[in-house]
Amino acid sequence: MLRSHGAGSLRDRDAGQHVTLAGWVARRRDHGGVIFIDLRDASGVAQVVFRDPQVLAQAHRLRAEFCVTVCGVVELRPEGNANPEIATGDVEVNATALTVLGECAPLPFQLDEPAGEELRLKYRYLDLRRDGPASAIRLRSKVNAAARDVLARHDFVEIETPTITRSTPEGARDFLVPARLHPGSFYALPQSPQLFKQLLMVAGMERYYQIARCYRDEDFRADRQPEFTQLDMELSFVDAEDIIAISEEILTALWELIGYRISTPIPRISYADAMRRFGSDKPDMRFGVELVECTEFFKDTTFRVFQAPYVGSVVMPGGASQPRRTLDGWQEWAKQRGHRGLAYVLVGEDGTLGGPVAKNLSDSERDGLAAHVGAEPGDCIFFSAGPPKSSRALLGRLAARSPTGSTSSIPMPGPSCGWSIRRCSSPPTRPRPPVTSLSDRGRGRRCTTRSPRPSPSSRTASTPIRAACWPTPTTSSATATRSEAARCVSTAATSRSGCSR
Repeated sequence: MLRSHGAGSLRDRDAGQHVTLAGWVARRRDHGGVIFIDLRDASGVAQVVFRDPQVLAQAHRLRAEFCVTVCGVVELRPEGNANPEIATGDVEVNATALTVLGECAPLPFQLDEPAGEELRLKYRYLDLRRDGPASAIRLRSKVNAAARDVLARHDFVEIETPTITRSTPEGARDFLVPARLHPGSFYALPQSPQLFKQLLMVAGMERYYQIARCYRDEDFRADRQPEFTQLDMELSFVDAEDIIAISEEILTALWELIGYRISTPIPRISYADAMRRFGSDKPDMRFGVELVECTEFFKDTTFRVFQAPYVGSVVMPGGASQPRRTLDGWQEWAKQRGHRGLAYVLVGEDGTLGGPVAKNLSDSERDGLAAHVGAEPGDCIFFSAGPPKSSRALLGRLAARSPTGSTSSIPMPGPSCGWSIRRCSSPPTRPRPPVTSLSDRGRGRRCTTRSPRPSPSSRTASTPIRAACWPTPTTSSATATRSEAARCVSTAATSRSGCSR
């Protein structure tokens, strides 16, 4: 081999050893009579110092991303020069020989500086030298191995299904491949292995899985990709609880790869409760904003708008200070989503209610409204009245909006809690954009596991939780695309216990 050690494997216990390293020059620092380089390979980074006049002359021609081999002696760094930021920070290699394996032309972008997405994709081989993308690729490999280990313990059989077959229409258009021997005929790339795995159940395989590549020809959006990978499973002679238990075991193993321990069973919430409490079948628990049903509260109201099958509300903390133009912007935002508008009540600092709706309420309704919805002085209460499904959906989208279209102010989840939505149907394709991606997300229908979400410890379950993540839309900005809150796990196990969809 061209090297004896990985650059990232050197420690203080290796002091005094003669080593040969191979890798790329990440950084070069010329201090006159001595030159330092950070040598990077797949295992990490090590500092190499050139003091010997013979190798010092060679080191002067080194530039970023030169590929080199270095021979030298591992030495402890001088006192006070240790670098605690890297694993090899206690040692350095005093070079005695240098060989340049390959020179590098000027880089299109510096690897330690931000670069545009198009440039990064064009020079993907350079982008993958960065710590972030390289770590993600390696983590993905560990994810696949961890999933395989869990499924092997449960006697699953990994079976590869065909990727060139006849069309099996699902949620999108097929990618077609012309058949050379049959002009005018086409093969199709699979949107999922659905039919094949059902045939495998008929064949008696009983427990099948594969890490399947799927292809769907649809318009490019943030949550749509032409090809993606899903962990695909099929089981015979099981019920929903069996599938959930296996999925939880897989998720637990995956989260452990990044240092989180998930306690099982994962808390569950039914589809009906999710829609009732959050107006969404994929609630983001980090916001902690729940809908409050007011149908019973307004059952005797004389206000015609609230004489509806469903009346719901959501509280915007501090929203009473919004100018009228901003409140009008919320109305336009709701109208562009097919609703008549958003009724609102402003809670003054003295507790009195204001706004166009407040004057239409009875004295008893005004006196008890703030306490019923959990509003405090300075808050704004938004209402939606009408059919339950559409009204809850509008309030759910309202509650999930963030101030700038980003999620930087949203607390990230911890290891101690999580949510799982069961028996919750979803659109045919919903690949997730990763925050900390463990794998490409596949498609789940019957049993879809959701990412861990923290529950605020300072509130009880019955107390409305105040959120600081609200936008200030105007009429002109109401058409801006809404950015959904980031998800923390982008891995889902597609599993079914029968042969029907």
